[in-house]
Amino acid sequence: MEPVEPLNDLVSAEGRNRKAVLCQRCGSRVLQPGTALFSRRQLFLPSMRKKPALADGSNPDGDLLQEHWLVDDMFIFENVGFTKDVGNIKFLVCADCEIGPIGWHCLDDKNSFYVALERVSHE
Repeated sequence: MEPVEPLNDLVSAEGRNRKAVLCQRCGSRVLQPGTALFSRRQLFLPSMRKKPALADGSNPDGDLLQEHWLVDDMFIFENVGFTKDVGNIKFLVCADCEIGPIGWHCLDDKNSFYVALERVSHE
């Protein structure tokens, strides 16, 4: 995993992303600057791999991540895909290279999409 930049370089005074959010693997743009709010919430994300391997939900390997970009509308994303439901969760993946999960969405909350800072790059 790439080291996460210092938060003051990434988070504006309003709590939004200062930089564009990109896929670590292919560099595809996931979010434009200023479109997501910084959020601290402990979420479990499985280890990074291709989308078909994520959908079965059988591999418990992963990370508890705390720092995320919170997006309240799925149409704000520039480029993101979703896995099939794993329980009441959908994992977010890069729509171009299908690597992920880069984030998490609970089907019980239609307006909360989390992108883990440790799973993306910024420019």
